[in-house]
Formats: sequence, C-alpha cells, structure tokens
Amino acid sequence: MKLKGTKFQLKVWDFLKKIPKGTVKTYSEVAEAIGKPLAVRAVANAIGKNPYPIRIPCHRVIRSDGSLGGYSGTGGVNKKKNLLKKEGIIV
Repeated sequence: MKLKGTKFQLKVWDFLKKIPKGTVKTYSEVAEAIGKPLAVRAVANAIGKNPYPIRIPCHRVIRSDGSLGGYSGTGGVNKKKNLLKKEGIIV
C-alpha cells in the first residue's frame, strides 16, 4: 500500500501504525514523537486526513484531557469509542 500525502502526514501516519493495540497516545505525544512538539493542531489535521482508518489506527489518539477528540472514519466518535472499547480502553 503506497500512501499519498504530504511528508508531514506520512510521518504522522507512520507513527500511528506503531501505537500498540490497547494503548492510546495524545495528539501532543504524537507531535513530540515525530519531532514537532508545537505542531499539535497539524498532527490533528493529518490524523483527520488518514485515508485508512483502522489499518492506520488513528482511533488510538485522544486529547490530553482524556476525551476522545474526533474520528473521521465511518461512524464518527461512536465508532472510535467502540474500537477503543474492543481494545480494552474505556474513555
């Protein structure tokens, strides 16, 4: 699968694939992990443009306050909540 996106988006999506099942990261943690600690909003935008939700597990990224944030995949935030619940994460 050859992904098409900006260099930044590809970096974000690549990191998302490394988040283990049953684990969550915050948007801030993702920004920090890719070496762009001030780019939290850009990370959120890149995640929102994820072309393969679930395969690239963007549902494992939540807000710093512990709330879900958004989910651009089919089913929206309810789907995100259910995916996390299946992985043993209750938010």
